[in-house]
Amino acid sequence: MSDIVFILYIVGLFALLYFLLIRPQQVRQKKHMEMIKNLKVNDPVITAGGIYGTVVKLKDDTVTLKIADNVKIEVLRTSIAQVRRES
Repeated sequence: MSDIVFILYIVGLFALLYFLLIRPQQVRQKKHMEMIKNLKVNDPVITAGGIYGTVVKLKDDTVTLKIADNVKIEVLRTSIAQVRRES
């Protein structure tokens, strides 16, 4: 009897960990990948490093951002943290 309770306890613990930690992270990652896939030219973005810029050019794995007049940088698509909303 105590073996069954122990096994149920372990299974319940793993289920709790899955729904509190693993599943929400997978949902966030899926939303981030969808956002990266839907990037367009002239989208205002913020990189993971905190750099504000506007998308100028899109490549397979990289994005060219205009961060100031005559200043463009190339960053990985995955380093785009969010697309800013225009105020």
